[in-house]
Amino acid sequence: MTLDEARTLDAADPLAHFRDRFLLPPGKIYLDGNSLGALPASTAARLNETVEREWGESLIEGWNKHDWIGAPERVAAKLAPMVGAAPDELLIGDSTSINLFKLLGAALMVGDRRVILTEEGNFPTDLYVAQGLEALLPGVSLRKVPAGTILDGIDESVAVLMLTQVDYRSGRKHDMAAINAAAHAAGVLTLWDLSHSAGAFVVDLKADSCDLAVGCGYKYFNGGPGAPAFLFVARHLQDSLASPLPGWMGHADPFAFDAAYRPAKGIARFRTGTPSILGISALEAGLATFDGVDMAALEAKSRSLSQLFIDEVERCCGSQAALASPRDPAGRGSHVVFAHSEGYAVMQALIARGVIGDFRAPDLMRFGFAPLYNSHEDAWRAAEALADLVETGTWDQPQFHRKSRVT
Repeated sequence: MTLDEARTLDAADPLAHFRDRFLLPPGKIYLDGNSLGALPASTAARLNETVEREWGESLIEGWNKHDWIGAPERVAAKLAPMVGAAPDELLIGDSTSINLFKLLGAALMVGDRRVILTEEGNFPTDLYVAQGLEALLPGVSLRKVPAGTILDGIDESVAVLMLTQVDYRSGRKHDMAAINAAAHAAGVLTLWDLSHSAGAFVVDLKADSCDLAVGCGYKYFNGGPGAPAFLFVARHLQDSLASPLPGWMGHADPFAFDAAYRPAKGIARFRTGTPSILGISALEAGLATFDGVDMAALEAKSRSLSQLFIDEVERCCGSQAALASPRDPAGRGSHVVFAHSEGYAVMQALIARGVIGDFRAPDLMRFGFAPLYNSHEDAWRAAEALADLVETGTWDQPQFHRKSRVT
């Protein structure tokens, strides 16, 4: 593909104008939105309004006057259509890890099954949370099976199957519907981490019969560093599950200040402490960048961008950079991974050229494509830059290699 052909694709792109909703630094191609989304143009004004007008003028009255108290559910209702959930099945707040703890704990508190099933190589924080519950609760055990064999690990001892929909390294994408069906047939609840999927392609929690899910707000949803996360509990499960982290905001009547806890009805019982209003305000601005976006068109563009990049890298680099993501577009998320024996140095050299991706040990270079603001020209230019570095060996300079550490 030529540069002009890439520009022709951009000219016909129905999502091209959404790029104007972001403040992107000139001279940089940002392909790390799968780690931290770009800054929406509206975020600074939204935060300024929250700080100066709402907080500054209303003070404590802001909880009612500006509906701060209802922000976790109100903003969740804006996110719900993007993940195929009903508004009363989502809640905004806390971090992905805390939400994962809540939902794993809730699943383990039902019945007498005590096994958390996952796959080896799942995202480390997810494994750490599960290990924490394993240490905390008598009889609970974490069972890890090799990637691709998750269905073989399902049996009558499993309480909950925990998976990340898109692998954070390779970009491999699980078939949620098929896995949910197999788990449910064995009486197993499923808990999905959507951190590397939601906001990048079509996610349909209801259609795929998901039970529980968590996801973050700072990647494809552009909510800013450390943005609040979200959790999903299917409506039919809400009143039968109890949060292992009950707090006053999840009480049936928070301002009664009862000494004894009584859980709220529905999704609200998974609230814990006071919501972070500044964080939720920034996330709300991030979610607004999706206003008017057709998620099917978003997924189509994601595949188009990643396929262009793969084709160009393989054409230019030959065997010097090996594709480490699934070749089938339907089997991967919105980031593409190439392996190179000196991947760290190559990525540092790319970043020095203004092409921002990231690296995962031991040799993986990740390139994330955010369809709202990345273009086909971005993908083409990034592939050309990578090819030039690999072919010329200009990455092999001292400043691009890992610095030794004094221990």
